[in-house]
Amino acid sequence: MISPHSARGARREENTPQAGPGQGEQASPQAGSGRNGQAPPPQGPPVWDGPPPAGAAPARGGPLERARALFDRISIRWRLTITYGLLFFLAGMLLVFVIYMMVGWAINEAWPGVSLPDAPLAYEQRFQQEWLWWKHAAIDEARDALLSRTLLALVGVGILAIVIGYVVADRALRPIQQMTATARRLSGSTLAHERIALKGPDDELKELADTFDAMLTRLNVAFDTQRRFVANASHELRTPLTINRTVLEIALGDPEASEDLKALGRTLLEVNARNERLIEGLLLLARSERELSVRKPVDMRDVARTAVEQLAPVAEAAGVTISTELQKAETLGDPVLLERCVSNLVENAIKHNLPDSGHLWVRAGIVEGVLIVQVANTGPHVPAYEVNSLFEPFRRLNADRVDSSKGAGLGLSIVRAVVRAHGGDVTAVPRDGGGLVVTVRLQPG
Repeated sequence: MISPHSARGARREENTPQAGPGQGEQASPQAGSGRNGQAPPPQGPPVWDGPPPAGAAPARGGPLERARALFDRISIRWRLTITYGLLFFLAGMLLVFVIYMMVGWAINEAWPGVSLPDAPLAYEQRFQQEWLWWKHAAIDEARDALLSRTLLALVGVGILAIVIGYVVADRALRPIQQMTATARRLSGSTLAHERIALKGPDDELKELADTFDAMLTRLNVAFDTQRRFVANASHELRTPLTINRTVLEIALGDPEASEDLKALGRTLLEVNARNERLIEGLLLLARSERELSVRKPVDMRDVARTAVEQLAPVAEAAGVTISTELQKAETLGDPVLLERCVSNLVENAIKHNLPDSGHLWVRAGIVEGVLIVQVANTGPHVPAYEVNSLFEPFRRLNADRVDSSKGAGLGLSIVRAVVRAHGGDVTAVPRDGGGLVVTVRLQPG
C-alpha cells in the first residue's frame, strides 16, 4: 500500500536539482525526501497564509487611493455638500472663462475704426499701429479687471454655495432621517400603527419609504401570527394541565393510596404546577407584546405598594428585608399589566437574593419629568455582559435552560414586554457588592 505522502516526496525529488559530478557524496545527506524521508528546506521568500504577522507594515496605496479612503470616511451629508460646492465652483469657472473670452470679442467688434485720408501715408500707418495697440491694451485691461473682480466674487459665491449645498443636502436627506426615526421608535407593540407614510413625488425616496412600510406590514403580520400561536397553544395546554392537577389531587385524597403513590403524586403535582406557571407566563408575555387595549390613569405608587404587600410574606420567609421609597407617580396604561410588571421585579429580586440576610429596595416617583420605578437587591455578582441577556425568554444567570427551580425564566421578559407596550424602556446594571438595579422609565400621565 502506497502512502499518499510518497507521491509528494517523489515529485519533490524529481524537482530537486541533481548534484553535479564530485558533489554527490556531499549533497546526498541534504538530498530530497526520496533518500532520507525529510522534506527539502523552503526556497525563496516566505508566503504568508492568512492575516499579516504582528509588526508587519501595512500596505500603503498611492495618493489617489488615500484620498478615496479619506473621502469614504466623510458622512454622506458632507459628501453631498462638497459635491454641490465643487460643481458650482466648476460651473462658475467655466462661466468666467466664457465671459473672459466674450469681453475680448465684444471690445474687438465694437472698437471704432479711424482713418486719416489727408495725412501722409507714413503718418497714417504709424497712427493705425498705435490705434491697434490701444485696442489690444483696452482688451487686456478690461479682461484683467474682469478676472480679478470675478475671482473675488467667485470665492464669496463658492462659500455661499457650500452653505446652500449643506442646506440642500439636509432637505434631501430629511426623508431618510424620518425613516431612521421611525425605525428607532419601532418595537413589536408599535408595528401595527407606526408607518413612515412619506408624502411627495414618486421618486426613489418615496419608493424606498413605501418598500419599508410594506416590510413593516409583513413584520407586523408575522409577529401577530406568532403571538396568536403562543396564546392559542398556551390556552390549549392549560386544559390538560388542569385535568392532570385535578386527577392527582383526587388520587392523593384517596385514603387507601400507598405512601409511594402519594410521594409520586406530590412530585407530579410540583411538576404540573411548574408547567402551569410556565403557561401563565407565556400567556402574559403574548398579551404584553400586543398593542394595549386598556389605557387608564394609574398611580405607580399604589401599584408598587400593592406588589410589596402581596410579596411581603415571601420576602419574610426568604429572610429578605424590603425598604420602600414611594412617591406619587401617575401614568396611563393597563393596571393589570403594570402591577404584574412591578410584581415580577420584586419577586425576581427576592428569589435571587442573599439567603437569610438579603435586602431589597423599591422606589417610585417622578424624576426630571420621567416616571421612574426602580428595584434594587443584594445577591450574587452579576457580570455586566450577562445583564442584557437576562431579559431574553428562558434565560437565567449561571443556569441551564432546564433549571426551573426558581421559575420559568420569563419574569424579566414579561417586564420588558409590558414596559415597551407602554412606550417606555427598562434597563439593568450590576449593583456594587452584588445584585441588580433594574430601572423602569415611563411617560407620566
